[in-house]
Amino acid sequence: MKILHHAQIYTFNKLQPVASVIAIEHGDVVAVGGDELLAEFDRAEKQNMEGRVILPGLTDAHLHLQHYALSLDKIDCETDTLEECLRRVAERARKANPGEWILGHGWNQNVWRDWPSAVDLDQITSSHPVYLTAKSLHAAWANSAAMKLANITSSTPDPKDGQIQRDPKGEPTGILFENAMQLVSDIVPALTIDELAQAIEKAQSVFWKMGLTGIHDFDRRDCFMALQKLHAGGKLKLRVTKNIPVDLLDQAFDLGLRSGFGDDWLRIGSVKVFMDGALGPRTAAMFQPYLNEPENRGILNMDGEQLFELGRHAADAGLGMTVHAIGDRANHEVLNAYEQLRSYEKKKGLPALRHRIEHVQVLHPDDVPRLATLNVVASMQPIHATSDMLIADQYWGERSALAYAWRTQLDAGTHLAFGSDAPVESPNPFLGIHAAVTRRRAGGSPNPDGWHPEQRLTMQEAIEGFTSGAAYAAYAENRAGKLAEGYLADLIVLEKNPFACDPEEVKNLQSSATMVGGDWVLQ
Repeated sequence: MKILHHAQIYTFNKLQPVASVIAIEHGDVVAVGGDELLAEFDRAEKQNMEGRVILPGLTDAHLHLQHYALSLDKIDCETDTLEECLRRVAERARKANPGEWILGHGWNQNVWRDWPSAVDLDQITSSHPVYLTAKSLHAAWANSAAMKLANITSSTPDPKDGQIQRDPKGEPTGILFENAMQLVSDIVPALTIDELAQAIEKAQSVFWKMGLTGIHDFDRRDCFMALQKLHAGGKLKLRVTKNIPVDLLDQAFDLGLRSGFGDDWLRIGSVKVFMDGALGPRTAAMFQPYLNEPENRGILNMDGEQLFELGRHAADAGLGMTVHAIGDRANHEVLNAYEQLRSYEKKKGLPALRHRIEHVQVLHPDDVPRLATLNVVASMQPIHATSDMLIADQYWGERSALAYAWRTQLDAGTHLAFGSDAPVESPNPFLGIHAAVTRRRAGGSPNPDGWHPEQRLTMQEAIEGFTSGAAYAAYAENRAGKLAEGYLADLIVLEKNPFACDPEEVKNLQSSATMVGGDWVLQ
C-alpha cells in the first residue's frame, strides 16, 4: 500500500472536493482524506508530496493515436511560411535513401494564404514520393512522384466523399481532399504491427509528461492490434477507449461487440462515422454558403436517414454512435438521426447508449438545446477554438457566435468530453484547458477578454471535460475521472496550482510525476 500525504488533492468528487492524503493499493484508491489516514494505514509506504498539487489523471477524449505516434518521426509542416515547410522537406529528402517516402504533417493553407502544389515539391525532389497531411487531416499534399505511384491523372475520377483538386486545365494540383487522400495514403508502405506498437509505446512517455493517463482513440484496425499487443505484454500504461470505424460495423455486429466491452486498460467505445469535412479546407457541411464562396456549402457525406439506419444496426448489438460533425448542416442531420435512434431504443427496449458528436464546431440556433434533450455527449476540442477563430470569422461570419460554444452547451445540461484531435493539435491537455478558460491564443490574441468570451468556462469546468466528462463518455464514470474510494489510482502531480495561478500560466503546466494504476510511470 502507498500513502501520498502533505498534498493539495483536488479529487473532482463532489462529496469530498479536496483532501491532503490518498491511500492506494492494488491499482485502486483505497481512501482519501486527511492526516487521520496516516494512523489508519500506519504500515503503508509513505511519500511526502511536499505540498504539491494532485489531480486525477487527464484523458484526451478524441485523439488519433497511430497518426500521432507516427507523427513524432514525421516532418513538422506547421510553419508560418510555405518556404520554411519546403526547406524542411528538402532537408529530410537529402538524408533519405533513394526512393524513400518523405512524410510530414501539419501544413495549413489558411496561414500561407494559398494552396501549395505538387510543383512546389517537385522543385525540391523528384526522386522521392512526398506525402504531407494537412493540419486538419482532411486534406493532403503530394508531389508528382507520389501521384504517379497512385495513378492519379487528369482522367482519375473523384472518389465518393472525396475530391482531387485540379487546375484550370483539369490536371491534378497535388492537393487531395477527404477520401481522395486514400489514393496516396493506401500505397505508403505500412509499418508492421510490432513497429507500430513500438511507436505507440514510445508516445506513452510523451503523454505522461503532458498529464494524460487515458485517451479515446479514433484510428483503425492496425492501431487496435498494436494496442492489444502492448496490453498482452503488460506494456500498455494508458487507459484506452477504442472506437470502431463504421465500415467494420457489420463485422463488429457479427462478433457481438458492445460499447464498454473490455477492461480498465482497453475497452470498446462507439462506431465512428464521418458526416462532413472540416473548416480548414471548407468541406464542413453548412446550411448557407461559406462567406465569399457562394457555391460552396461543404460536403455532406450522408443525411440523417442514412445515419439512423447505421445507428439502428449498431444499437441492436449494443454499440453507440460517435459521429464527426463540424458544420451546422452536418450537426443538424446527426441530431435528426439521434432523435430517431432514441425513439428506436425506447420502442425496442434497448439501453439508451451514450451517443456522441465529435467536434460540434458550429450549430444552427434551433439545434442548440437538442444535444442535452437527447442526452448526446458533446465531444469537443477547446484548442480548436483558438486555433480556428480567425478562419471561423472569415468563412462563417456571424455564425461563429455559436461556434465552439462550450458554455452554451454546458448551461443547457449537455455532457462535455474534451480532447485535442491530435495530431491536428497538440495533445497537451493544458493547452486545451487554457483555451477553454481564456478563449485566447498563447500570445494573448485576439484581446484580453478572448474570442466570444461569453463561451469561457471556469477552471473546474474545463478540467472536468478532461476527467469526469471523458470518463462518462467512455462508460467509465464509476472507475475513472475522480480520486475517490474504488476509483483507479491514476493521478498527476503539478508544481503549480491551476486553481490559484494566473490562467495564462496554465498553458505552461506539465506533470512532474504521473501515476497509472498505482505505479509511478513518470517521476
